[in-house]
Amino acid sequence: MSLRLIAVLCLLTSPLAGVSAPAPRPPVAPDRAGLVADARLLETVYERLHPGLYRYNTPAQVRERFARLRRDLARAPSLPAAYLAFARLAAAIRCGHTYPNFWNQAPEVAAVVFGGMNRVPFHFRWLEGEMIVVDDAMPELPRGTRILAIDGVDTSRILAALMPLVPADGSNDGKRIDELNVLGHDRYEAFDVFYPLVFPVRDGQFRLRVQRPASTAPDDVVVKASTDVERERARPPHDRDDSGWTLSFPGAGQALFTMPTWVRYESRRDWHAELDAVFADLNARGVRLLVIDLRDNGGGSDVGDDLLAHLIHEPLIVADYRERLRYRRVPEALRPYLHTWDRSFFDWGDRARDVDGRFYTRVRADDAPGDRIAPRAPFFAGQVKVLVGPTNSSATFGFATRVKASGLATLVGRTTGGNRRGINGGAFFFLRLPHSGIELDVPLVGQFPVTPQPDEGVAPDIPVRWTVADIVAGRDPDREAAFGATPADGPAL
Repeated sequence: MSLRLIAVLCLLTSPLAGVSAPAPRPPVAPDRAGLVADARLLETVYERLHPGLYRYNTPAQVRERFARLRRDLARAPSLPAAYLAFARLAAAIRCGHTYPNFWNQAPEVAAVVFGGMNRVPFHFRWLEGEMIVVDDAMPELPRGTRILAIDGVDTSRILAALMPLVPADGSNDGKRIDELNVLGHDRYEAFDVFYPLVFPVRDGQFRLRVQRPASTAPDDVVVKASTDVERERARPPHDRDDSGWTLSFPGAGQALFTMPTWVRYESRRDWHAELDAVFADLNARGVRLLVIDLRDNGGGSDVGDDLLAHLIHEPLIVADYRERLRYRRVPEALRPYLHTWDRSFFDWGDRARDVDGRFYTRVRADDAPGDRIAPRAPFFAGQVKVLVGPTNSSATFGFATRVKASGLATLVGRTTGGNRRGINGGAFFFLRLPHSGIELDVPLVGQFPVTPQPDEGVAPDIPVRWTVADIVAGRDPDREAAFGATPADGPAL
């Protein structure tokens, strides 16, 4: 899954399992005192359980952010305004797995916050701060059209206003911008959710200022808005048991393995065996160059470790990051509001060892210093390149990190999501606030680097730049770079 979204978030397709009766159904317009109480509960949960709360913020900064949250909630006690305030607070933690999850909201909350005729009816990407249409679904907005303004507001201002609401790790703004693309991957996309909360949509339509690829002057267009239900109906049916993985052979001795997701939790298929079969096929065909396309992959299961296992003949020890927890046992007062799929997260017991009075470490059964990846046949001896980009922010970020450190493959494309200072995830609580009914994801396991790392994602070995001309022509410079062609120079996608 991806943050798109999650998309983002790697374990969020797992069913919620409560340990107590659910809170009563919240009112559509919760009262001010109830919202402020929700804010105090959230603050307590983060302080007691969130491993990355102070990774990018000082305690004083966190206290001030919660004070602002309480002020905002006291001024505008509507459910959409409350959702926006909680989203802003969560995004300020600067953790890609900390946000009011679009897919985990109760139906009555989702209907009020996400409903309405307020979706843009076209797909676009942000390119160098410009909103660029990426398909030909609307004749009046051909591929490559620049959307200069929406309802009189420059799109550059819209982007600046929405970025502080988007979850991402640290200063990795490339990930925030990527999350604000609208590509039709999910019913809920970050732009769809946040834009109408910040810029209310009037009369079910958008007044656009545009510049088409073949035009030298801007033009004005009015388009009808869509609803989230219409967006969902337009998407092809999704089979949770279908990985979507495809293997193709674009040239002699070349293979392209496209993996749009690693979410395999609810699948009945044996994906380990699927990968075994893929590598057996590569060897049988004499493939010398394998390109793995992960650009749309936000993470999921640890499929990357299996990929690496087919590229090594000796065990690979990965010990660049340490896992840390903020608690051993969840306080009883917090339990009624927390849900998850594994009740052992409520009490780690002897599996959590005190490190320094602030953190615990998860004790491994073998007490090994890091992850150990064992070789797995069949082995592939050819060259491997991996297409990466800002969507890679969870398990795929971890895979890119290991590829970069081991040198087992070459990274091609754009800087990943995630952050080399570490990310939070691995296990989650889903916090349901009792007065507003809003849900927020709470990651429980923090990864912290053994040695100091920069505040950024993983940079590719071969960086690739995109242009509007590439979009108009339907070219894919990432694949061209991986398979040997030279992409055109231009602004980064």
